[in-house]
Amino acid sequence: MADDLIAYTRHEIAPAVPPWLNKGDNGWQMTASTLVGIQSMPGLVILYASIVKKKWAVNSAFMALYAFAAVLICWVLLCYRMAFGDELLPFWGKGAPALGQKYLIHRARVPESKHRVTTGEYETTEPFYPMATLVYFQFTFAAITLILLAGSVLGRMNIKAWMAFVPLWLIFSYTVGAFSLWGGGFLYHWGVIDYSGGYVIHLSSGIAGLTAAYWVGPRIKSDRERFPPNNVLLMLAGAGLLWMGWSGFNGGAPYAANIDASIAILNTNVCAATSLLVWTSLDVIFFGKPSVIGAVQGMMTGLVCITPGAGLVQSWAAIVMGMLSGSIPWVSMMILHKKCSLLQKIDDTLGVFHTHAVAGLLGGLLTGLLAEPELCRLILPIDTRGAFYGGNGGKQFLKQIVAALFVIGWNVVSTTIILLVIRLFIPLRMPDDQLEIGDDAVHGEEAYALWGDGEKYDPTKHGWHSASYNEITAPSPYVNGARGVTINL
Repeated sequence: MADDLIAYTRHEIAPAVPPWLNKGDNGWQMTASTLVGIQSMPGLVILYASIVKKKWAVNSAFMALYAFAAVLICWVLLCYRMAFGDELLPFWGKGAPALGQKYLIHRARVPESKHRVTTGEYETTEPFYPMATLVYFQFTFAAITLILLAGSVLGRMNIKAWMAFVPLWLIFSYTVGAFSLWGGGFLYHWGVIDYSGGYVIHLSSGIAGLTAAYWVGPRIKSDRERFPPNNVLLMLAGAGLLWMGWSGFNGGAPYAANIDASIAILNTNVCAATSLLVWTSLDVIFFGKPSVIGAVQGMMTGLVCITPGAGLVQSWAAIVMGMLSGSIPWVSMMILHKKCSLLQKIDDTLGVFHTHAVAGLLGGLLTGLLAEPELCRLILPIDTRGAFYGGNGGKQFLKQIVAALFVIGWNVVSTTIILLVIRLFIPLRMPDDQLEIGDDAVHGEEAYALWGDGEKYDPTKHGWHSASYNEITAPSPYVNGARGVTINL
């Protein structure tokens, strides 16, 4: 018994388990990171591949896959410390690598912030886990932002232009919003609330996506007129991963496995469910039948809307936010979009402006109204409350408005400049001959062996053993015999 106790004590004070490390917090934060990562890979990869027209399934999935990988390398080489490092400007941190062991094994800290973390009897401004955990956790947020943005330009953006756009937008746009609101920038110290990314992620991706869609240009006429999902059931699988992963998205925001994380997870799911039901009800009332795609859109707007205040509002407020997020973005997408000539001209493929920019702005403003003082004290370093609770709540609402205007303005300008620079070297839009064909022209690969429009399998036309077909399309060497597989659609 004594020997076991000595061995256990030695294990507890081993170099890999320093006194400041809280294993519960570290375990939860790594779990939350994995959940958020799964939202992108494979969540949004699957969702994008299935929600688009058949001929764009591979290209749409690849845009998400590439962004996930490219953001990670840029993040550890430079961008993490631009977003969460020492201050360079009031809205930007000093870029530097986050790769050395001396940096990664030490206790996590965001030097310019006063983020409050409570665990048991302890209260500190530093999490109880190593920098490596925090670096990866914040990477998953940066990656999903670029992938959400991609939803606006699916089905026509030149893949080479996208490959250049991802690192540039991460450096010159995302890191500015992240440092300003989370990393200890001027909006953070002014007291603006963005619990888990309503502004940093969703408002940014929605506005930048709309801006990118304007500069890239529209899809071809046939795609704009008819763009049915190629697999609704697979789309639901991607949407399900997105919803369940949001527990890590908002539950990881307190940087600890504490009470506030529990409140955030409950509110996240309550708001999403309410929003889905409201959106579906509106579809039934106005169109006579429920839409599965509409239900996914309603789920999405609910998850986005609750994000800026997930751990700061009461659960009844989460229902209110869900009712509004299921109705206001529905109106903006179904009614206002058709009446606004500017929105009609811009081809936002998946409606990211409505599901993320409108819903993210709505959530940020509602947080300025409904943030509950006692819940705010669990995590925020200053006395904060929504306008609904009196006191300085009115000022809080105004701060939320000003922050939204900054995020909108910065994303419009930075996204425009980045794309105009890229356009000097690479066309932003694919040529029309590629747009007519789709995946096979862009990647030499197809998602399905058959087009699935009633065409019957013919080994002389379809399959890897058709020499003439291979000569014409120059298929990817990774296809091998896959083209010979018959898939009944």
